[in-house]
Amino acid sequence: MSPPCHTSALLLIFMALAVAGAEQSEERSCDVIGDESSESQMERALLKKLEPLSHMRFNVTVEKGKTENYIYHFRVCREVNSTSHDFGGLVQTDRQNGKTTVIGRINETQVFNGSDWIMLIYKGGDSYGRHCSGEKRRAVIMISCKRGVTASSFSIISEEREKEQECFYLFEMDSSVACPAENSHLSAGSILLITFVSLIAVYIIGGFLYQRLVVGAKGMEQIPHFAFWQDLGNLVADGCDFVCRSKPRNAPAAYRGVGDDQLGEESEERDDHLLPM
Repeated sequence: MSPPCHTSALLLIFMALAVAGAEQSEERSCDVIGDESSESQMERALLKKLEPLSHMRFNVTVEKGKTENYIYHFRVCREVNSTSHDFGGLVQTDRQNGKTTVIGRINETQVFNGSDWIMLIYKGGDSYGRHCSGEKRRAVIMISCKRGVTASSFSIISEEREKEQECFYLFEMDSSVACPAENSHLSAGSILLITFVSLIAVYIIGGFLYQRLVVGAKGMEQIPHFAFWQDLGNLVADGCDFVCRSKPRNAPAAYRGVGDDQLGEESEERDDHLLPM
């Protein structure tokens, strides 16, 4: 084989290995039960909402006497062991003999929610033995709202296996992803008031800096439009007098002040005793 052909063959082999490695490293995610066309927008939105938890792993140990000693491994919409390719999203490991049992698989997922919780269900687990008519196991994970916490308190609540059908494992955990979006508590009036106050602050501060740095004003003259604000009180008074007056403008006042014509000459006489002797 000529050197160019040998080089091309090596490149093709490397590219094939790279593609195969990329396919293996890409983890599979949740697949909702049913055809892809039947998936609702709500289910897709909930799976998208759970995406921040997909890189995390959760474990809980359960020990009941000497007969039951298990570790439960859980991942949100990812395989617990991606190398086994069993779609196991929640897996039970027996600590005594190391046996693993898939409780639920991510390729048979159901998801729905309420106001402050999300319910994630993995179906299609390994079959029961003598319990539940030998049906396949199912994991139910209740994710409750807890603000400020990405994920915590993963625990098992119970295992219902005494029924003939519809048996399940129930788990719970807390996470902020299950919380509803916080609505703004500001009313339209509050927003307008904040905007108005902000504009006033910009006007005062900006006008003050302009008067001081550009115009070179000093003292009270640094206040923007100082002459206008100085005369504002008089303008308001004149306006109120004009609008609120209920009598003709040329009518005499309703009272008469005490003038010099009423005092006469008596006032001068009364002042004589104040003159120096």
